[in-house]
Amino acid sequence: MSRHSHQSIRESIRRRLTSGEWLPGALMPGETEIAAEFGCARSTVNRALRGLAQEGLIERKRRAGTRILELPVRRAHFDLSLIRQEVESMGSTYLPQVVLREIVPPPKRIAERLKLEPSEPLLHLETVHLASSHPHAFEDRWVNIDAAPGILDAPLDKISVNEWLIREVPYSSGDVIFAAQNAGPREAKALNTLPGDALFTIDRATWFNDVYVTAVKLFYPPGHELRTTL
Repeated sequence: MSRHSHQSIRESIRRRLTSGEWLPGALMPGETEIAAEFGCARSTVNRALRGLAQEGLIERKRRAGTRILELPVRRAHFDLSLIRQEVESMGSTYLPQVVLREIVPPPKRIAERLKLEPSEPLLHLETVHLASSHPHAFEDRWVNIDAAPGILDAPLDKISVNEWLIREVPYSSGDVIFAAQNAGPREAKALNTLPGDALFTIDRATWFNDVYVTAVKLFYPPGHELRTTL
C-alpha cells in the first residue's frame, strides 16, 4: 500500500511548480506516469491535481493533458460571515436593531436581480447592527419567504436576520458586489454620519439551486476596512 496521500502528492507537485523544476507553459506528465512514480492509484493523483487546478496552478483539459499555467490564478473566496462575530471580535457588545419590517413587492432593481415578477411580495427588513451602542453596519435586506420557512416567527430582535439565515437556510450559489457609495439621508441617519459621506457597501444575493433566497446590501461607515487572505 502506498504511503502517499493525495495531500502529500499535491505538496510534492506544488514544490516542483514553484521551484521551476516544471516550467510554466509546459505539459505535465500524465496521471499514469505520476501514479507510477509515487506508487499510488491514479484516483489519488487525480484528486491531487484537482486541488492544484482549484488553486490556479495548473489547467486540465480532456485529451489535451495538464498544462502548467504561466501566471498562477488565485481564486477569490468569500465567506458569508456573521456580523455578530465581526462586532465581538473587536471586543464590543453586539445588538441587532430592526428599524423596518414589512411584506411588500420589491423595487425594480431587486426584482430584476432575482428574476422576479415585480408584484411578488417579499419580506423587507432594515436593520442597524450596533457595536456597544454605536452603529457598525446598516442592512437593507429582501427575503423570499417561501425559501425561508419560519422566518416570520424568528426572534429577530434577539438574533439578526443575517445569523438566522446562515444557520437555517442553505444556499448553493450567489454573487457579491463591493463598492463605495455616498450616504443618502436614510443611511446617514442609521450610521450616525453625514449625507454624502463615502460608505463601503457589500451587495449580495444568494440562491439555493434555482430558488432565490435573499438579496442584501450592507452599508458600513467611513473608514471601514475589509481584510482577507490570499
